[in-house]
Amino acid sequence: MQLSRRPERVVVLALDGVYAFELGIPSRILGAADGRYEVLTCTADGRPVRTDAGFTVTADHGPEVLATADTVVVAAVAPSRVTAEPPAEVRAALALVRPTARLVSICTGAFVLAAAGLLDGHRATTHWQLADAFRRMFPRVRLDPDVLFVDDGRVLTSAGAASGIDVCLHLVREDHGSDLANAVARRCVVPPFREGGQAQYIEQPVPQAGSAGTGATRAWALEHLDEPLTLTDLAAHAGMSLRTFARRFHDEVGLSPGRWLIQQRVARARHLLEASDLPVDRIAGMVGFATGASLRQHLHAAIGVSPGAYRRTFRATAVPEATRG
Repeated sequence: MQLSRRPERVVVLALDGVYAFELGIPSRILGAADGRYEVLTCTADGRPVRTDAGFTVTADHGPEVLATADTVVVAAVAPSRVTAEPPAEVRAALALVRPTARLVSICTGAFVLAAAGLLDGHRATTHWQLADAFRRMFPRVRLDPDVLFVDDGRVLTSAGAASGIDVCLHLVREDHGSDLANAVARRCVVPPFREGGQAQYIEQPVPQAGSAGTGATRAWALEHLDEPLTLTDLAAHAGMSLRTFARRFHDEVGLSPGRWLIQQRVARARHLLEASDLPVDRIAGMVGFATGASLRQHLHAAIGVSPGAYRRTFRATAVPEATRG
């Protein structure tokens, strides 16, 4: 007899000054995941909250629903609303969250979690423009302002605005595999995975008129991941000197060419581990790693598990009767 799957309950906490766009992201993305998630919205005291867009939101739930959540998402608020100490009602609301629940923040939502002491000792991120202020206010948090989101186990934090989409797609991918995450991305007309980090969005000097970019070379590299690509190969394809190519690549992507190549190879390997029965050594060759040992090393560095453990995990999440513990 098959057991029915209970949808994971995701509760989104809306605070005064909430950004309306970010508030809607969890419901839009997770709500497109074939009924795998139940998304509810609450406020810290049950009362309506003002958004940054000049209208008020009346949530269907008060803080008590946080005690039933499998995942809690703190939506972004206007920077003028962030404080080193959370209001009493916010601290009380977050105290209702179960110790086993997953915590997620979008943009300045990281300030709320940090103010409540929930990010101490964790690696986290927030919007790059607020990184210095965040470090001053919360020195116990290991801030990484260069990435789009951070998965630090039970706690996930994301950067500005659209990175809330990235982290929600990541939740679907981690919970239910890349096929469903890709399907959700298609339904919502967003990319299933964005390359690089926040560095590509930081204000940069305007390139000289007529200067070429590295996009065509990145697309070419993705078609040749099984080959031992070098910086010289990439620069030659782009028709640039090594120094110019490396500088322009980093300006556009936020990563060095070598780091980006490893990231793409690991991503391709993860897909093959999820979707095929191919041996690890074969997958390593298909994505450009010289040996299976090299793939194991890079996969472990990226996500902390071996290829075998990764494959078993995703096959386990695909079993209909499986539920989150």
